Parts: sequence; C-alpha cells; structure tokens
Amino acid sequence: MNDIGVIEIGREAFWVILVVSGPVLIAGLVIGLLIALFQALTSIQEMTLVFVPKILVIFVALVIMLPFMINHMLVFGESIFDKIIALG
Repeated sequence: MNDIGVIEIGREAFWVILVVSGPVLIAGLVIGLLIALFQALTSIQEMTLVFVPKILVIFVALVIMLPFMINHMLVFGESIFDKIIALG
C-alpha cells in the first residue's frame, strides 16, 4: 500500500467519525443552546437544569440514530476489510 492509499483510508475514517457522531453532537448543542437561552431569560443558574435534559436528549438521539450509525460503520468496516483482502 502506498502513501495515497493510507491517506485515503485516514480521510474515510475521519469522515465516518464526523458523520456518525454529528447528529448526537448537534442534538446536544441545540438543547444546550435552548437551555442557556432559557437560563438567561429567567436568571435561573441551576446546574442540574443543564445536565439532566442534555443527557436525556443525547440518549434519545442515540436510540434514534443508532441504526444509521451502525450501518455507516459496517459499510466502512467492510470497505477496509475489502482493501485488506485486495492487498494480500
């Protein structure tokens, strides 16, 4: 395998990481911004007000997005194994 092949695998791996983690991170970001706006408007500075809803939203996002995430990682894994088989 040459340098270009290694760079291509690294690029694909980085893209898979972004695509798989993106929806959950965006859900956490959106709920964090909404709660921060609510706290700023009401002057409530309670830490559990941020923590509990964010954990719940991230858990729901994981449950909803898990089939997509697993499928994307399986496709990437199969492509890596195909490249390994092509080498040997």
